[in-house]
Amino acid sequence: MTDRNNLVKLENRFPRPKPSAPLDRIFVRNLVLECHIGAYEEEKGVKQSVRFSVEMSVYPSRRRNQDDVNSAVNYDLIVEAIRSATSNGHIHLVETLAERIAAKCLSHRRAAKVKICIEKLDRLEGASLGVEIERSKFPPA
Repeated sequence: MTDRNNLVKLENRFPRPKPSAPLDRIFVRNLVLECHIGAYEEEKGVKQSVRFSVEMSVYPSRRRNQDDVNSAVNYDLIVEAIRSATSNGHIHLVETLAERIAAKCLSHRRAAKVKICIEKLDRLEGASLGVEIERSKFPPA
C-alpha cells in the first residue's frame, strides 16, 4: 500500500478538522531523566541528564463538562511515550528521540499535534543543547 493510500485511510478514520476547530492542550514540562544518548564516542556507555517538555494538542472530549477522568486524555500518555522511547537502548540523535515520542503521542485518537523540546543538560557546562520539533497528525492542507 502506498503512503498516499495510508494517508487517505488515516484521513477517513480521523477527518481533518476545520481550521477553527478548538483544541485543548495537555503538557508535561521539565521532566528530567537519565538517558543513553549521543553520537560522540565519549557519550556512549554513559547516561546523561535529559530534560523533556512535551505539549500535546487534542480534540476536546464530547463529554467535556462532566468532570469524568475517563473522558480526559491522561498526562501519563506523554510520560509513557517519553519513558518508552528512552528505554530501548542507546540513541544517537535527540532528533530521533523526539520523532519517536511524537509518533507515540500522535497515535492517540484525539491527538492533533505535538510540540516536543528535548535538552541534553550534561554536554556543555552552563548550557543545554537540544532540539524542538512540532508534528501534526495531518499534513497542512
